[in-house]
Amino acid sequence: MKELQEKEIRAAFVNTTQGERKNIVMPAHLGEINWETLTYLGWRDPKNPLLGFIVAEVDGEPVGIMLRQTETRPRSRAQCSWCEDVHLPNDVVFFSARRAGRAGRAGNTVGTLACEEFNCNRNVRALPALAYVGFDREAERERRIASLQKRVSAFARGIRDSE
Repeated sequence: MKELQEKEIRAAFVNTTQGERKNIVMPAHLGEINWETLTYLGWRDPKNPLLGFIVAEVDGEPVGIMLRQTETRPRSRAQCSWCEDVHLPNDVVFFSARRAGRAGRAGNTVGTLACEEFNCNRNVRALPALAYVGFDREAERERRIASLQKRVSAFARGIRDSE
């Protein structure tokens, strides 16, 4: 992912009002992020723990999405729809996101199960276990990174292109 500054991140949000965009709490240590290890940027609002934010590249442009976590947690261990990690060290929760534009103003939303703290970047970059003799672990890691990019971009595109 290409490096973004605070102004670019704020401008990327497609499903927020101007007031909401202005009040977004930026991720801690924004200047210290290693952008080369990110497929998307994701963080939680420390003041409002039910809010989350992601910025993903879609068609070469950053697209920001504000997400709201449901207060109810899944009853059984859920699988993240983005990283599809089956050995998750973290919880997966349900997030909803208001669609952009007229559809969002009409109350239309989209939901997804995602890692609660947006750990997908780390999950897909972990070297997978040896599945069988001759298994190419590095190729599998690259496949998982590409798959994460595809899923997150598709989700963001669905929010952005809702009109």
